[in-house]
Amino acid sequence: MSDGRRGDLPDADHSTPEGVDDATVDALGKLSEALETVERARGHLYTFHQLTGSADIALQGGVDALRQAGHDGLAGRIDRELVGRNVIGGRWTFQIIEDYDDGYWSLFRDLERAAREQLAGGRRHLFEARMKQAERTPGLPGHEATP
Repeated sequence: MSDGRRGDLPDADHSTPEGVDDATVDALGKLSEALETVERARGHLYTFHQLTGSADIALQGGVDALRQAGHDGLAGRIDRELVGRNVIGGRWTFQIIEDYDDGYWSLFRDLERAAREQLAGGRRHLFEARMKQAERTPGLPGHEATP
């Protein structure tokens, strides 16, 4: 290399393998970005699960408070119709998470990994590694290629 960066290059896991073209790196980057979005969606699903569970516990407290305030009929109706109810047809939130994890999320991860293995020797984040290499200032503290 003529730019003086020979000793300050990314590690082998983040270097584009020989023969992998720019279009392939770009396509793998798009798959990776999509997977990252799915990971965020999964996190929101867990948030939904925990918030719904917390709301159900608070609801039970509200039902108890209604009973203590002498509103047994209303408390009984809420307890019967809402406490313990499925959030969607036949499922509590844990079952939604399990279906998502076992189906869509797992398949998405498997196929993204298979694409990387087939096209780039399994290397991850090549698009980002190229961007880092292009944007950093070699030799400047905080801009090192590797830890």
